[in-house]
Amino acid sequence: MRPGCVLVFCMCISVFLHCAISQPPTETDTYTTIPEACKGEMKCFNHYGGYLCLPRSASVIPAPEPPNQIHPSLENTASQPFNPCPPGFEPQGDSCVDVDECEQDSHDCQPSQQCFNTEGSFSCQCPDGYRKVGTECIDIDECRYRYCQHRCVNVPGSFSCQCEPGFQLAGNNRSCIDVDECGMGAPCSQRCYNTYGTFLCRCEQGYELGPDGFACNDIDECSYSSYLCQYQCVNEHGKFSCVCPEGYQLLGTRLCQDINECETGAHQCSDGQTCVNIHGGHKCANNKSCQEPYVQVSDRCTCPITKPGCRDMPYSVVHRYMSITSERSVPSDIFQIQATSVLPGAYNTFRIRSGDDNGDFYIRQINNISAMLVLARAVNGPREYVLDLEMVSVNPLVSYHTSSVLRLTIYVGPHAF
Repeated sequence: MRPGCVLVFCMCISVFLHCAISQPPTETDTYTTIPEACKGEMKCFNHYGGYLCLPRSASVIPAPEPPNQIHPSLENTASQPFNPCPPGFEPQGDSCVDVDECEQDSHDCQPSQQCFNTEGSFSCQCPDGYRKVGTECIDIDECRYRYCQHRCVNVPGSFSCQCEPGFQLAGNNRSCIDVDECGMGAPCSQRCYNTYGTFLCRCEQGYELGPDGFACNDIDECSYSSYLCQYQCVNEHGKFSCVCPEGYQLLGTRLCQDINECETGAHQCSDGQTCVNIHGGHKCANNKSCQEPYVQVSDRCTCPITKPGCRDMPYSVVHRYMSITSERSVPSDIFQIQATSVLPGAYNTFRIRSGDDNGDFYIRQINNISAMLVLARAVNGPREYVLDLEMVSVNPLVSYHTSSVLRLTIYVGPHAF
């Protein structure tokens, strides 16, 4: 080594050994005139006659120069105390301790970087969520890596996961799990069914879901059909019921059946009357209803041939009662007449003697001893007919002629049931 030269620093750069030797000062400050003289993580240090590219944690200790030859840039070094410790350390008593460049703010980390003190030096690192590009720390867009099941929101240095409506974040803050809206007070007025990501409202029978999808509105079943009930439909909340008119009772859920007041005892007939049940009510018929010249004999009225007034009158009159519904289909067989006794050789004919002024009925003879009363036209009630149905018996061999009448009272009910 030449006299006057001092070895002040020696470090490997790339694959060769670079040693700094003090040189006479020059008028050119090299690192200020060569842009980006040092690349990467290397720091440029001006040196006599040139420059050095050293790690950022390195420092240069100038070598002493001969008397009267001190470089102007080192004029103040004489006032600094001598540091016998390696770079990055400082003396403390008889030992050298590490200098915390981060705490003393003597580092050159960028504002986007974090300073971490190391033994004899320091390092500049990027915070979590950032990556180093050149000397700067750039935010990492974690959403590019699809960490989230549904939606990812990138924020500086981090990210957050969000879920679609109907879901919530799982414990790992990335997956989304279904929310049971039904168990969390979903606004369904009746039934709630949880589904994946949402829920459905359903209604009880007799209700329908409203336009908002939550409320259940009553269905007016009675407005849909007139055949739900035989008489009258009454709408109720969530259902409907059928009612019957007075004198009828509900049969099943929709049909109406006549109440037989005569059988149930719910009538006002006296002992001298007979209770006659009709559709929707009852009638009380007098047991003794024979009029002159007839007299009561057992259950019928007879006209004795000994009385002059009985010459052209039927020999006997029997009272019978029946009830039919309104709007009955026609023609319809409604009552059969049967002879109780027939003389040998007699010929019998049947006819409507009186009471059918409008021709609503006719007789169809079946044989010599019976005939059928037929309803010829539909009739509506309430209405009452009193028909005298006559059987005329003739025996030409003995010049025998007689007749008997069945006085049939027909009550037409007010309804078609």
